[in-house]
Amino acid sequence: MSENAPVILVLGGVRSGKSAVAESLIADLSGGGPVTYLATGRADLADTEFAQRIADHRSRRPRHWTTVEVDGDLAAAVDGTSGPVLVDSVTTWMSADPTFEPDVAALVAALARRREPVVLVSDEVGFGGYPATDIGGRFADALGRCNQDLADGADRVLLVVAGRTLELPPR
Repeated sequence: MSENAPVILVLGGVRSGKSAVAESLIADLSGGGPVTYLATGRADLADTEFAQRIADHRSRRPRHWTTVEVDGDLAAAVDGTSGPVLVDSVTTWMSADPTFEPDVAALVAALARRREPVVLVSDEVGFGGYPATDIGGRFADALGRCNQDLADGADRVLLVVAGRTLELPPR
């Protein structure tokens, strides 16, 4: 996307290890320096499992990383940061939009403007059966299209399966 800094999309299923891979990548790209972590998921006190996942992610982050919780406008958050950025995750950003139609084009454009590295994490929803509910199907379709748009502009696309990473070739 950018001549000056890589944009890397890390895809994988639930509990595949994609966030840990992304964290390692951005740490390397930052040279061990500061990173802005754009968190798109918020803990719901009633959802103890998701709250624990967030706590696990927080515990892995170095103290010198800055966490910014993003509500809605991920493109503006990307534009509003300097230095290396980790977005975790595109999936929770998409699911927070009631129509599953956040402004993906604006995000792609913001990534193209970056002069510092960005690593994005997203779930790959295309390996399972098609969801049995209408809302599940609409979400899977929307996230699949979003992932394709992000992959088309990314410098690298990685697929994480069972903690193992595969680099996907360009289209």
